[in-house]
Amino acid sequence: MMAQDIEMWLTGFMKQYPKARLLDIYKSCFQDHMGAEHLVGDRTMAWSYLEQELQTVEHEDLMTWYYEPCGFNGNYVRVSLLAVKDGKIEAERLLDAFVRSANDADRPTVESWASQWQEILSIIEKANLALPYYQQDKEFIAQVLAQGQYAISHSPDYREAYSPHYRIIKRDIFEQEIKPLLCCACCGSH
Repeated sequence: MMAQDIEMWLTGFMKQYPKARLLDIYKSCFQDHMGAEHLVGDRTMAWSYLEQELQTVEHEDLMTWYYEPCGFNGNYVRVSLLAVKDGKIEAERLLDAFVRSANDADRPTVESWASQWQEILSIIEKANLALPYYQQDKEFIAQVLAQGQYAISHSPDYREAYSPHYRIIKRDIFEQEIKPLLCCACCGSH
């Protein structure tokens, strides 16, 4: 793990999401390390949840991007539901990629994540970001990790400001199956 990679990613993340808290930085980083928060054992339930989310979220409330890396390593990619709403990708294809990514057999341990988080946290602290609720968020994250867990939700501030609606896809699955559907052949952007 390179400190300068984390610093560069952190600078970009805070520029894009100025209302983010430590909880949101943590969430993005653990998604990049661990993938989705849970295994998907019930595909039917995951499909129902995705359908409901697509029906209830307004197009103008979605992020303006189709995809972004989860964290500084780019092991996983967030694919916005905007890509489905804009007809770039079918909901079933997104769900399939999400389920396979979430059920990946190579899931790292919570202990490996907790160790990496401590390194990331030391870099965040050196950056002096003046994040709101910093100490409270730091203590909450420590409690989650002490319980052998790692998953948390976005902060209320982040949810209100950015209305995150996405699915986490493993980078190799994304690169092979999803990205070609989202990118223009002429410029490589969305």
